[in-house]
Amino acid sequence: MAIINRTPDSFYDQGKTWSEDLSTELALAQADEAIAQGAEIVDIGGVKAGPGDDVSAGEEIARVVPTIAAVHDKHPGVLISVDTWRAEVADAALAAGAGLINDTWAGYEPELIAVAGHYGAGYVCSHTGGATPRTRPHRVHYDDVVASVIAETTALAERAAAAGCAQELIYLDPTHDFGKNTFHGLELLRRVDELVATGWPVLMALSNKDFVGETLDRPVDQRVAGTLAATAWAAARGVAAFRAHEVKETVDIIRMTAAISGYVRPLATTRGLA
Repeated sequence: MAIINRTPDSFYDQGKTWSEDLSTELALAQADEAIAQGAEIVDIGGVKAGPGDDVSAGEEIARVVPTIAAVHDKHPGVLISVDTWRAEVADAALAAGAGLINDTWAGYEPELIAVAGHYGAGYVCSHTGGATPRTRPHRVHYDDVVASVIAETTALAERAAAAGCAQELIYLDPTHDFGKNTFHGLELLRRVDELVATGWPVLMALSNKDFVGETLDRPVDQRVAGTLAATAWAAARGVAAFRAHEVKETVDIIRMTAAISGYVRPLATTRGLA
């Protein structure tokens, strides 16, 4: 899952595809590159996850919907995800060609699942521990963070399936950093087998997150190695999808892990065979 941020203040790319006139050229070029590198899902978002300037639903729609339409028109076979917690935005995005709702705020607007179900779209079931959108965690505590994640995300998954969402596109996302500290993030990876054992496909958004930075004491622009190590660990244990900034490197990690496991063949083999 490639990340396309239609924001001027994203924590990692600092507005790489942003334009004041909301033109789609930069975002479409980034989507083209990500798809060429192997992305099978393109996730488009219009509001920074953390604290920042208020963005109305109308402004969020203006930021993401034209980009969704442009990517869908050029790459009709690619699954487009919209990163939003708002039902109004999801409705407009699905009408424009999106097929997956990445609800990173765990059903904060309950109507969102119904919108996804109405379109037969997929739905990402997140866990935030009840956090309000765009807030940072503060002294969060769980008796068992993995049990809490499983309970909250599987309940959302069951609601999504009952609402008519595409069964094969209902993902559980433990949602690293959202309502969690670094120790929680590491425990979720350590016990990822328990998430996979639910039977629902698991999606992880690990890319350059704060839990990686705090583990390694690295600033946001020096977290790729840590991200890829966490990705390899999770891929080897059955995580189905990864939301990533570095698409080519992430695809290589997934393919190498799958080849070691015997699930795929090497792409170009000549050494010692002639």
